[in-house]
Amino acid sequence: MFAEGVLMKYEAVIGLEVHAQLLTKSKVFCGCSTKFGAEANTQVCPVCLGMPGTLPVLNKTAVEYAVKMALATHCKVNHKSLFARKNYFYPDLPKGYQISQYNEPLTQRGYIDIEVNGEKKHIGITRVHMEEDAGKLLHGESYEDADYSFVDLNRAGVPLIEIVSEPDIRNSEEAVEYLKALRDILVYLEICDGNMEEGSFRCDANVSVRPAGQKEFGTKAELKNMNSFRFVQKAIEYEINRQIEVIENGGKVIQETRLFDSDKGVTISMRSKEEAHDYRYFPEPDLLPLQIDEAWIAEIKSTLPELPAEKRERFVKEYGIPSYDAGVLTATKELANYYEECVQKYRGQGSGIGGQEIPKTVSNWVMGELLRLLKEDNRDVKDCPVKPDNLVKLMKMVDAGIVNLKTAKEVFEDVYKTGKDPEAIVKGKGLVQISDEGALVKAIDEVLAANPKEVAEYKTGKEKLFSFFVGQTMKATKGQANPQVLNRLLKERLAR
Repeated sequence: MFAEGVLMKYEAVIGLEVHAQLLTKSKVFCGCSTKFGAEANTQVCPVCLGMPGTLPVLNKTAVEYAVKMALATHCKVNHKSLFARKNYFYPDLPKGYQISQYNEPLTQRGYIDIEVNGEKKHIGITRVHMEEDAGKLLHGESYEDADYSFVDLNRAGVPLIEIVSEPDIRNSEEAVEYLKALRDILVYLEICDGNMEEGSFRCDANVSVRPAGQKEFGTKAELKNMNSFRFVQKAIEYEINRQIEVIENGGKVIQETRLFDSDKGVTISMRSKEEAHDYRYFPEPDLLPLQIDEAWIAEIKSTLPELPAEKRERFVKEYGIPSYDAGVLTATKELANYYEECVQKYRGQGSGIGGQEIPKTVSNWVMGELLRLLKEDNRDVKDCPVKPDNLVKLMKMVDAGIVNLKTAKEVFEDVYKTGKDPEAIVKGKGLVQISDEGALVKAIDEVLAANPKEVAEYKTGKEKLFSFFVGQTMKATKGQANPQVLNRLLKERLAR
């Protein structure tokens, strides 16, 4: 790691190429299934196997999904676009070329805004274009993990969109926030599941450094093999430092493709980087130009949902919750819907803690108790056993003084594990909060009588002992004392 002064001499320039698999039922140029996890080479046909004499037929739904993403990222949708052949040879590419787009893509010139450390940043998008995925190589998958590689072509022909950013990103934090924002949009649109581990959302990073203040770009390296946000961040940070070290030692950065070794946390040279002309792009002769009219674009636009950034902004404005809360609660559409349903049901049953505070109270429960348990079980909110009705019932029981907050959290875990009604759990376990002043005074007097030394010290000015008496009384009442009533009565008894 370099001293801060050395790092300040340089500026990183980063552009990301993101590939997202579209959630169509069939492939982009044939009718084969796109379902993940099938037995190798069972979802193939002569078209996606690249057999001579076969012709591709474009999947209309894939085009619709690509246009949705373009509109969601403020891209211009071109009324005419061309498919092209990108020629290169690799074992998982049966035709010897990939059908993609190049000079005349489907969409171009868009942007998204991200926020890093409280500051907003505008990231330009060069284009969003369509292409087909290649197959997959399986290394050492059988023959007792011998030194063999096998080809699974189930993925060949799965529809992709490639989202190419402008070189507007300056550090690894911005890169990760940009990726998260893209993934959130894709998932909200329900056109990609965003699963990085399964490869349905993946990215390559073009990284270069230049002296601070210089306009010309430095020589870039393309980073591959990053299947998590954490690995993207670590790979970019390593590569920035590697390139600075090369320059500081008098060397020159070479243009190349590098793989990220997640075990060692380093990037490793894979091959010298090919320029675009090395792929010998030319128009795909078996596909007509893609024509999209304004009416269809308008129709697709009308189906767009409220997107994550818009929803976050609305949550802050409408519910008065902090922007951090809004960011967490809108991470997925399902979580946002769960939160809003709870708020509406809570408000509809009255305002036990004041209408303005209800959204924050719900936020605390969802972000705290609910997400904690879901994370422990690696569960999605769609499968949450605590329905909004039951969470609202529990919060209202706290408002009404039936249970205190500590007990409510314990009951919540029971509801989560059993799916039972919280009122039934409270009643069945005898957890109703004690608010009866006579019963609480009796418990307080017993605690004070059992601790005369502490009472005497409290009266000489050691007011920190108050929490000791609260704890002892709570213990005596098995945690069921109403905290507000208990505090008031305890102060009164100690003041005698």
